[in-house]
Amino acid sequence: MKKILFLFVVCAAAAFGQEAVAEQAVLNETLKSFSVLAACVGLGIAALGGAIGMGNTAAATIAGTARNPGLGGKLMGTMFIALAMVEAQVIYTLVIALVLLFANPFL
Repeated sequence: MKKILFLFVVCAAAAFGQEAVAEQAVLNETLKSFSVLAACVGLGIAALGGAIGMGNTAAATIAGTARNPGLGGKLMGTMFIALAMVEAQVIYTLVIALVLLFANPFL
């Protein structure tokens, strides 16, 4: 009797285990899909924000150089530092997007 009960429990566990594995596969595919979507949207927003920031920085530098041509060299150096800071934020977003796509910690 114990052997039959044990066999029944093993078969039931296998049946329920297959259902859980199938359900987990669906959840993993959903998480992968949302990760791709989040990476695309996040990178798009970061690129848009970076482009706006770079445009404003260049416009301010050109306006400052037009007002005082003698400070053009200093303003250019400051502008390149500011552009590097803006671009760093976009690169950070790219790294996070790549982590979401290829090394997702939630899977």
